[in-house]
Amino acid sequence: MALSPMDVTQLAAVDTARAARVLSEVRSARLSGRRAPVPPRPVIEQSWRRMLRSGVDPDHDFRTGLLSREELERRRARSRLRTVLPVLRQGLLSVADAAHHIMVVADEEGRVLWREGSAPVLRKADGLGFQLGADWREEIVGTNGVGTPAVTRRPVQVFASEHFVRSHAAWTCAGAPLTDPRDGRLIGVVDVSGPLETMHPATLAWVESVARLAEARLRELHARSLERLRAVGAPVLARVGGQAAVVDRDGWTAAVTGMPYTPRVALPASPSAGPVRLPALGPCTLEPLAGGWLVRAAGEEPAVAGDARIVVDLRRPRRWSVEVTGGAGSWSRELSPRHAELLYLLAVHRTGRSAAGLAADLFGDPARTVTVRAEMSRVRRYLGAHLQHRPYRFHEDAQVRLLLPDDPRDLLPHSAAPAVTRRRTPPS
Repeated sequence: MALSPMDVTQLAAVDTARAARVLSEVRSARLSGRRAPVPPRPVIEQSWRRMLRSGVDPDHDFRTGLLSREELERRRARSRLRTVLPVLRQGLLSVADAAHHIMVVADEEGRVLWREGSAPVLRKADGLGFQLGADWREEIVGTNGVGTPAVTRRPVQVFASEHFVRSHAAWTCAGAPLTDPRDGRLIGVVDVSGPLETMHPATLAWVESVARLAEARLRELHARSLERLRAVGAPVLARVGGQAAVVDRDGWTAAVTGMPYTPRVALPASPSAGPVRLPALGPCTLEPLAGGWLVRAAGEEPAVAGDARIVVDLRRPRRWSVEVTGGAGSWSRELSPRHAELLYLLAVHRTGRSAAGLAADLFGDPARTVTVRAEMSRVRRYLGAHLQHRPYRFHEDAQVRLLLPDDPRDLLPHSAAPAVTRRRTPPS
């Protein structure tokens, strides 16, 4: 009697070798256009069809270059996955190591960011190219427990020859996608992998349950961040009155006054301080807050930019910042090297600098105004009404304080801007 797809996955629990043989026959038949002895599971057959359309070679694996150590660390630092690593480790690693599995965590682009577990299995994974920084998107390495869940957006177990690429047939993986509860976007995949004889059909349910715990942790962290923002925003709303809301950087509402509560405000993709038209709210004004935005309905008087106290702090290497205290409360932001240079120049030249003047200060070339204007546009996204232009300058009534290192040679030490290097060079 023919086996159904579900029978094959259950057969793997009691007779791994036979299940692997059956799936090998299924794969060979499907790829050659013959009738398969057992129909592939729908999720696997759909993946195989995608692989055939995209031209993945089923008989030869393809490996892209690994991420550099610097890029790997940069991705780890910016990924929300790092906040749920303790949950994933607690739920998966102790069992995975004992059962000769490994845990793999990849980002939304399929790049392996963390990989832990049984040392012998890690060495076997190296042979498959399943390494830190490797690209395991489905369109690169075929059907697998990282790339396929990312495409289908649901948990998937890939057993033996259900892998599209032949060299992966001795391997089995079970992966589940992880989504950001704030916006539903995919942030990565958690996967448990190992040699096919070590895996069990129940592995998938185990991995899925831990993935859901990780997402619950993300929801908890988001709720806490809204509580912190509410504590910042409530005094601001009490002062401004009228129709206003405090929202986080993704538009989730922390507090409102004078208007109905809505869980989330649809902000622009790249919000910046100043006038904006928002769905359901119409014309509004955005003002930056620590961790979010103050949203004022049209007709409400914005905070007076001239009331602001602005501190540009360049004392600590690579920890440059700007802090603003005004009608919308206090907030601070770390500065990139380029923005640190620009705010230094504006703090020194309170009467303002033209785009050509800033280009000469930064590059020694007054013609590079396009670059200057682009960077100033980015600065205005968070400083907004505190900056004026034609020429570029801080608001004339703002109180601006520039904090510099004690030793002039420590001022923006990696900057090659002529105006900065002149300041670093002591007079002869």
